[in-house]
Amino acid sequence: MPLVIEVAAGLIRDDAGRYLITQRRRGSHLAGLWEFPGGKVEAGETPAACLRRELIEELSATFAVGDLVETVRWEYPDRIVVLHFFDCRLESGPIVPREEQAMAWVEYDFPPADRELIQRLSRAG
Repeated sequence: MPLVIEVAAGLIRDDAGRYLITQRRRGSHLAGLWEFPGGKVEAGETPAACLRRELIEELSATFAVGDLVETVRWEYPDRIVVLHFFDCRLESGPIVPREEQAMAWVEYDFPPADRELIQRLSRAG
């Protein structure tokens, strides 16, 4: 049975309507691709609580985690990833990448599970 990984990701927009994305770190699964910031849900943690923690750890700022926008289940050959995407907004502090990852407010090549959501967001917005 494949490994199932629960992930929470933030949909963070700037005033121009662009989404904040970060580049996956070297040595990680799908390294070098771009994604919405977030991370793995730990045992006993809700996806929303995970996302709030992960955003502070990764981006140093504090974010309000809003509504769940979409949940995407994606099957890779060696694992299944269940991604929970939440609307987020900056509460306080500057957004600064703390894990030496690249960060941008533009679109890049995303993992397949993220591409599906991006297509829906493009049609909705």
